[in-house]
Amino acid sequence: MGRDNPKHKYRQGGERIESSPEKDLGVLDDEKLNMTLQCVLAAQKTNRILGCIKRNAASSSREVILPLYPTLLRPHLESCIQLWSLHTKGMDLLEQVQKRSTKMFWGLEQLSHEERLKELKLWSYSAQRWLRWDLIAAFLYVNVTYKKAGEGYFTRAWSDRTRGNGFKLKEDRFRSDLRNKFFTMRVLRHWNSLPREVVAACSLEVFKASLYGALGNLF
Repeated sequence: MGRDNPKHKYRQGGERIESSPEKDLGVLDDEKLNMTLQCVLAAQKTNRILGCIKRNAASSSREVILPLYPTLLRPHLESCIQLWSLHTKGMDLLEQVQKRSTKMFWGLEQLSHEERLKELKLWSYSAQRWLRWDLIAAFLYVNVTYKKAGEGYFTRAWSDRTRGNGFKLKEDRFRSDLRNKFFTMRVLRHWNSLPREVVAACSLEVFKASLYGALGNLF
């Protein structure tokens, strides 16, 4: 692995073994660690399930279809997504699947995709959903479960100002664009933009409940 390392050729007996995608810890990638195929397969599998729901659902009402989405569709769309979502352009495929699924709801056909998401209180895969995961993880590192480990990942930006969320984290600057995509870097600006009442939540459940409205103000 690495930019200057040679590409090794493996043989079994006298036959050369060709490179092929491999699945590691549930994620499918190729010899260049490109995970686009993982996204393609997830979208294909979810589209088949969506077609099955469309053919067999007794009604297209929100009460019938909406509970099926997190139960039957989302687990396939989001399998190991925290690892590969920022490393591939295939996130648009997942958004297309979600767009197709929201069109199934009776009474929402004439609305735009963004309006349907807002009406159903669903997150966009292109930005909002992965940001929600990042902020939840940051909350765990700063306030709850992983607080001890978080002391090595984040630095509290102490300030005498009364305004702000009171839990602001120090933002460092790096020239490398790749470095800025690391979790500990990319989450800082959004975390520092959250209102005080959100980051000071007394529990993870309260934080999640108040995050929806806060993210709506960030976009």
